Amino acid sequence: MAKTVQKILIGASLAAGAGLWAMAPRTFGNKRKNYVPTLPQIPYAHRGLHDAGSGLSQQYAGESGEYIALARRMAMQAGYGTPNEPGPIAPENSLAAFAAAATAGYGIELDVQMTLDNQIVVVHDPDLLRVAGDPRRVADLTYDELVRIPLFPTAAPGAYESPLLPGASADDPSAVATPATAPKGYYQHVPLLSDVLRVVDGRVPIIVEFKFENPRSWDARDEEFMTRAADLLEAYRGLYVVESFSPAAMNWYKSNHPDVCRGQLAEDVRFGGADAVTWAAGKLAFNWMSRPDFVAYDYRNGSSKLLAFARKMGALAVAWTVRSSAELSQSMPYFDRYIFEAFVPGELPAANMQL
Repeated sequence: MAKTVQKILIGASLAAGAGLWAMAPRTFGNKRKNYVPTLPQIPYAHRGLHDAGSGLSQQYAGESGEYIALARRMAMQAGYGTPNEPGPIAPENSLAAFAAAATAGYGIELDVQMTLDNQIVVVHDPDLLRVAGDPRRVADLTYDELVRIPLFPTAAPGAYESPLLPGASADDPSAVATPATAPKGYYQHVPLLSDVLRVVDGRVPIIVEFKFENPRSWDARDEEFMTRAADLLEAYRGLYVVESFSPAAMNWYKSNHPDVCRGQLAEDVRFGGADAVTWAAGKLAFNWMSRPDFVAYDYRNGSSKLLAFARKMGALAVAWTVRSSAELSQSMPYFDRYIFEAFVPGELPAANMQL
């Protein structure tokens, strides 16, 4: 009996040790060896400082008015739009939104994908339905087509989503055709990552999220995507870090660009509420693949013991996505940095920012 108990205890200890090893972030020694920069301590504007799109729902209307006004004011100060524009001038993930954030002095969080013609563009959703009323997938469109598709073309400032295009069907992307010519007047479209980097020009740090329709798969196109995006970022002179829900993507950075600060995105979903892989990822069980420098976690899961362990082991904790003063107060005890939208988090950091 004693030997059996001893074996059980040894097995449990080994399992616990393996679990802690799996969840551990990058070591301090590895950071020093590769001269890895940290993530500056300023607020990060989710998809830029925007006046249409993510987070601008009725739930956050109490504080979003000030945020929308700031986004428009900063965008116009940066040379985008005029007060007389009837629609949004700085929709999410647009050049205007990033220029607005940089002008205000906020860091930027953005999303990258690859088009049909292998161009790296900045857009969050796999399709354009919410941001342009167009149900077609980004991966099925060329960049030449994207420049002729305006973001939030008929929406009012402050809209969360774009109305469906006339004649379009959310269930039938083939019913939509790209206009032969660009629309007249002012509008924003899905931008190239290279153009975003040119606009930001090193003024503020950037968190670059690599988006995948299926983060549990990996193929030659994913390799091409990673290589093309990394080449653009390597040529950039400003400060940036990378992150993804895909441990494979951060493992790619771990192998190919160990000097780049990398982060593992995750959220703590309940068991049975998602597939086993997603559940395990939320438990940071794949950190052994990514060995992140920071963990970007749903702010609602801030009290997680797993997140506390990652911080104790040296990872920064980054909250996403904070959309009100109350949510910021809720997250502050558990996180080192935060990504925000839909409210103005205190003074503009531009005057005091240090990179």
